[in-house]
Amino acid sequence: MNAISLINRVKYNKTIYNLYFHIGSFILNRLKFFVKTDDRMIVFVSFGGRKYDDSPKAIYEAMLKDSRFDECRLLWAFIRPDNYILPRGGKVKIDTFAYYKALLKARVWVTNSSMTRGLRFSGRKTFLLNTWHGSAIKRMGRDINEGNVSFGLKRRKYKFKNYTDLRLAQGQYDVDIFSRAQNLPKDCFRIIGLPRNDELANTSSKLREEKKSKLGIPKRKKVILYAPTYREYDKDERNNVILTPALDLEKWREKLGSEYVLLFRAHYEVAKIMGVKDNGFVKNVSTYPYLNDLIIASDLLISDYSSIFFDYSIQGKPMLCYCYDYDKYAEKRGMYFDIREYLPYADNEEQLLELIQRADDPEILEYAQRFQNKFVTAYGNASKKALNIIHDFLKHNDD
Repeated sequence: MNAISLINRVKYNKTIYNLYFHIGSFILNRLKFFVKTDDRMIVFVSFGGRKYDDSPKAIYEAMLKDSRFDECRLLWAFIRPDNYILPRGGKVKIDTFAYYKALLKARVWVTNSSMTRGLRFSGRKTFLLNTWHGSAIKRMGRDINEGNVSFGLKRRKYKFKNYTDLRLAQGQYDVDIFSRAQNLPKDCFRIIGLPRNDELANTSSKLREEKKSKLGIPKRKKVILYAPTYREYDKDERNNVILTPALDLEKWREKLGSEYVLLFRAHYEVAKIMGVKDNGFVKNVSTYPYLNDLIIASDLLISDYSSIFFDYSIQGKPMLCYCYDYDKYAEKRGMYFDIREYLPYADNEEQLLELIQRADDPEILEYAQRFQNKFVTAYGNASKKALNIIHDFLKHNDD
């Protein structure tokens, strides 16, 4: 059994998960009384150790330039630490004893998802800053439909108060949704935006051309970013999530290939299984490490029920929703609002291709602007504000 199959078995088997949760949480909540806190230690985790990216990366890199943190000991946790070279600080392999010991020892945790690997514990004096990884269209946590067996185990974790000292938000919408869905007090939220999006709010045509060149895209070509989310209810015999969107990429190439390049960004849960191949029109960027590069380089976003819409709206570029399976997704996963009321949408491939060809119409751009005005009210300076929060906490602790 490989590591992914083992993780899936723990996640989706109720008996195994209960044993893991109760025994692991008990051990770590006792062990912390034997581990001395390091008041200058900060641990970073992005997407459960899968990446060096997102808001934890933005905070970390801003910290490197801020003399207030020169004395801090910085540690990143990765699934594969050898894959990353850091300008400063150490690395630890996630899901090891050294990882859990580091968490119990650290004064500050910075993450965009979870640090505790499905367990419930903290250090004796831990300050947890959770940036999260986007706003929500699809239902989360306690709001997930009762009949959704894929998330049955995840729902139970929110029966207790969820441990977070401070959560970042892009607007009041985030506060209202996540406070309820993840059982968080509203006073732990700070509406300052997401640090990862500071770059999106401060772009230029020069930066955009640099990103296109980095991706190997000809200057004369327009760029479509297609970034669908996954369907957790569709799985193969090994419990791997699968995705089969209604796409004929050869048809896309015939109609759009002379003018466009398509960046195909599959969710990490399904990227390997989909196996999209590069050609002169399609570039599979599912494993490309920095999503912001793709957002900045592109002229148009196509997605479905993904939180990428919120981030992309900061750029003021057109966004289209390809919701060929809307009714099924709404029934099986559930959504907070009907995305079709806020963005131009297509139910089938022909409609989508027509929308792409008039993506520059003023009315389509107006949809994107209205979406941003409603949902994303704070952006552009979140990294600095997050550093101020962490510094004030550490200074207060020193005093």
